[in-house]
Amino acid sequence: QLQLVESGGGLVQPGGSLRLSCAASGFTLDYYAIGWFRQAPGKEREGVSCISSSGGHTNYADSVKGRFTISRDNANNMVYLQMNSLQPEDTAIYYCAAPPGPRAYCSIVSMGSYDYWGQGTQGTVSS
Repeated sequence: QLQLVESGGGLVQPGGSLRLSCAASGFTLDYYAIGWFRQAPGKEREGVSCISSSGGHTNYADSVKGRFTISRDNANNMVYLQMNSLQPEDTAIYYCAAPPGPRAYCSIVSMGSYDYWGQGTQGTVSS
């Protein structure tokens, strides 16, 4: 069974940081681009960032550029999202996702491009 499991969420004050992890099981991540998405209360799920299979190319939503950094460790089947300078508007459930098959390049435009989703991890930014 192919699974993605997110972790690392929690409560942080404005200006703080969280490091989210996405662990894959049932398949190796080497050939899969991976995306991070989030869903804030009352809003639609949106793309945050994605990383190519090799880690050589990344994309970020305009709202997080300069604050978030995506990375991966294919040897350990892990993808990370370092979130810095967090603000209340970043409060959301964060999901990692993988496409249905091997894909080198990533996109955060279409959620339909991703078939495998984790259950999400809650990130809350509040004073």
